[in-house]
Amino acid sequence: MSGWIGLVTLAALLFYFWTGLNVARMRGKHQVRAPAMSGHPDVERALRVQGNTLEWLPLFLVTLWMFGAAWPQWSWIGALIGLGWIVGRFMYMQGYMADPSKRSQGFLVQAIAVGLLFLGSLAGVIANLINGV
Repeated sequence: MSGWIGLVTLAALLFYFWTGLNVARMRGKHQVRAPAMSGHPDVERALRVQGNTLEWLPLFLVTLWMFGAAWPQWSWIGALIGLGWIVGRFMYMQGYMADPSKRSQGFLVQAIAVGLLFLGSLAGVIANLINGV
C-alpha cells in the first residue's frame, strides 16, 4: 500500500465526515429536526453537498486505489490528483452553500480529478495485461 494513497483516502473520508457535521450544524442553526430533509435552504444545500460527495466517493476511491496499484512507482501522482479531488469537493461545498449556481467550478475540478485517475487506472490495467502481470 502506498502511504500517500492511504493518507489521501483518510483525508477524503475526513472531508466526507465534515460534510455530515455541516448538515448537523445547519439543522441546529435553523431548527430543522431529523428526519426532516427540507425546511430551510441552508439545510437542503448542506444535505445536497453531503449526498453529492457520497455519490462521488466510490468513483474517486476505486480509481485512486486502482491508480496506486497499477502504477506503484507513481502512486504519489495519484495522491496529488486525489488531493485535487478533495480541493474540488471543498470548492463545490463553498460554492453550493453560498449559491447553488456557484457549484460548477468545484464540480469540474473534482470531475477532472476522477477522470484523470480513471484514465491512469485504465492505462495501468492495459499495460499490466500486455506485460502479463
